[in-house]
Amino acid sequence: MAGHSKWASIKHKKAATDAKRGQLFTKLARAITVAARDGGGDPSANYTLAAAIEKAKSYSMPKENIQRAIERGTGGGEAGAIEHVVYEGYGPGGAAVLVDALTDNRNRTGAEMRHTFDRNGGSLGEPGSVAWQFEKKGVVLVDGSRYGEDDVIAAIDAGADDVVEDGDSLKITCEPSVLSEVRSALEESGVEIESAEITMEPKTTVQVTDPNEARRLMKLIEALDDHDDVDTVHANFDIPAELLEEAAA
Repeated sequence: MAGHSKWASIKHKKAATDAKRGQLFTKLARAITVAARDGGGDPSANYTLAAAIEKAKSYSMPKENIQRAIERGTGGGEAGAIEHVVYEGYGPGGAAVLVDALTDNRNRTGAEMRHTFDRNGGSLGEPGSVAWQFEKKGVVLVDGSRYGEDDVIAAIDAGADDVVEDGDSLKITCEPSVLSEVRSALEESGVEIESAEITMEPKTTVQVTDPNEARRLMKLIEALDDHDDVDTVHANFDIPAELLEEAAA
């Protein structure tokens, strides 16, 4: 799984310094708004909202932007027109791809998702075609060159299920409902967080070792991730770390 988590780390660092930070903040705010609309504006009673806030914080989104997004969600208005849609398909190399989108026009977004898959060597599937290959988890990544398993014991005390060395990262997994507590426990113990979010973790991974397929797969993932309506892209590929860096460059 080293290649898979390496991708998560690369994606986070790239997004955090991306010139399209405005687009990123728009996506993060939309996710917060919908979470607040669907489950209420109190993050202590709405773990989906708490996770959306944690993710926004990990990208240094200003507190006032977060608060405005919550207020939009609890105040009605344009938030009522946005719906959560999941698209499922396959990419080059046989990797399963799961796309979480937030859209005010399901037909438009669905057509654009199909076009993006087709144009980049993938295929859009039917609902349920790949979702069974994933499970919802809270995932925290920290720099494995700075910290060891003994440094993150606070995460276990806070309810984390597992800590594993994964390439150059330490990967901490937990149930989505305790992600906020796990992150807070780590920060209080002095551990710097690379990323913390609720994600769909693959139950098994698909090895993609052909350089051409790896490049095409990463091009598909990036095209999906860049779409204005896409919140998160999940995939079950495992590309060797050195090949992944080349393909993601």
